[in-house]
Amino acid sequence: MARHELYADDGSTEGELCPRCGDVFLADHGDRKHCGKCSYTEWE
Repeated sequence: MARHELYADDGSTEGELCPRCGDVFLADHGDRKHCGKCSYTEWE
C-alpha cells in the first residue's frame, strides 16, 4: 500500500493497530478485523 493511504498529513493513522503485535494494522473485512501477522481477529 502507498504511504498516503495509511497515514494522514500529520503522521497519524486511521487504521487500528493489532493489540498483540503493536506494529501491524488490522485489515477491515466488514464483519471482522484481522491481523495477517499473528491471526488475531476481532468480530463485529
